[in-house]
Amino acid sequence: MKVFIVSLFIASFFAITNAKGQVKRYTAANGHSHNDYLNTTPFFLAYENGFGSIEADIFPVDEMLYVAHKKEEIHSNKTLQDLYIVPLIRKFSSDSARKLNLLIDIKENYSLSLSLLIKELEPLKPYLSTLDKSNYITIIISGDRPPPTAYKNYPDFIFFDYDLQWPHNSEELKRVALVSFPFDKISKWKGKGVLNAEDEKKIKQVIGTAHAMKKPFRFWAAPDSEQSWKLQMKFHADFIGTDKINELGHFLRKQKNT
Repeated sequence: MKVFIVSLFIASFFAITNAKGQVKRYTAANGHSHNDYLNTTPFFLAYENGFGSIEADIFPVDEMLYVAHKKEEIHSNKTLQDLYIVPLIRKFSSDSARKLNLLIDIKENYSLSLSLLIKELEPLKPYLSTLDKSNYITIIISGDRPPPTAYKNYPDFIFFDYDLQWPHNSEELKRVALVSFPFDKISKWKGKGVLNAEDEKKIKQVIGTAHAMKKPFRFWAAPDSEQSWKLQMKFHADFIGTDKINELGHFLRKQKNT
């Protein structure tokens, strides 16, 4: 990671000197529901709050994909199919104006997990973004995933999350739909008080690196507080992750009117 951080800052110099500033107005669509399945009403709470990104962790077990943070937390009634695929079909068959990222965090065995996922996504294919068409739903694979050289082996409705570690060529970057980076790797700030200037510089650099590649950006493991949300917005993070869906939803909806 130390070697990577050095290379990141070299790349970031390019980003800061070449990327245009991104002034934007935030709405609830910039919300990302982290570990969404842990909510009392998975999918629906984030969706009804207007979030543009929802995250589900998956494990392949007995030819099914189960949603859980740890394998020992798997329950028979918490499948990706029941919690996400079926609700997505129901919503997007009638809500033609909505755009949504479904971030699938594979916890183990990406080869089997992706094979099962591709089958489970079949009913959603009319709504899925592809390399040639931006559509209502974009599927993004995170966690345990194939190396960039293998992206081409998957259907073009499967996109990938990029943590800025593996090198990508221009064709592989076309399959990247999001750049995600752990906040705690560049700052130990806990979401309260003053953030030091050096950490602010690092935050600006890592977000600028993603934007120089023309990719949206999100932090994970960032402090989940209003001060942290404001900081991420200050430096133009595209998605703000949270476990506090109602609170962030209310906060982002207020931004629309300011």
